[in-house]
Amino acid sequence: MGNTLVQSQMIDVKKFLETAIIEFESFLNEATLSGLIREKEGNIDYYKNILSNLRKLLVFCEEGLEACGIIVKNEPFAKAAAEKTLYRIYHQCIEEFFAPKSDAWFEDSRSAYTGKNSIKFRQETPESIKAIFRNLEGQFQKIREELEYYETDYRTKMIQSK
Repeated sequence: MGNTLVQSQMIDVKKFLETAIIEFESFLNEATLSGLIREKEGNIDYYKNILSNLRKLLVFCEEGLEACGIIVKNEPFAKAAAEKTLYRIYHQCIEEFFAPKSDAWFEDSRSAYTGKNSIKFRQETPESIKAIFRNLEGQFQKIREELEYYETDYRTKMIQSK
C-alpha cells in the first residue's frame, strides 16, 4: 500500500478515535452503577462488566489516538510504523468493540442484512448503554471495513520477515 493511502487512513482513524473518545468519555463521566440500576433494574455484576469493558475501550482508543498523532506529525512518514499501529487499532479498538473478550455483548452478523444494529447484549441492559453503541456502531463499522486489510497484510508481512 502506498504512503499516501496509509497516511490518509491514519488521518481518518485519528479523527474517528477523537470522536469515539468523546462519546466514551461523555458516557463514562456521567454513568454510575446506581444510575444504571435506577434506569433499568438488572444484574449489577453484568453492569460492572459492561462499564469495565467500556473503560478498556476508552483506554485503547486513547492509546491509538496518541500513536496516530505521533505518526501523522513525523516527517518523513513512517509507513511501517503506521501499518503496525493500524493493525493494533484494528485489534484493540475495533475487534473489542464488536466482540469483547469478556463476552458482555456480541455482534449479530445477521443484523447487517436487516439494517438493524448488530450489537446484542447478553442480558437486559439500560437504554443509555444501548444508546452509546447505537451512536458509535456505524463509525466503528466504517473503520473496520477500511482496516480489515491490515488483518491479513500485516500478519503476512510479519510471517515473511521471520
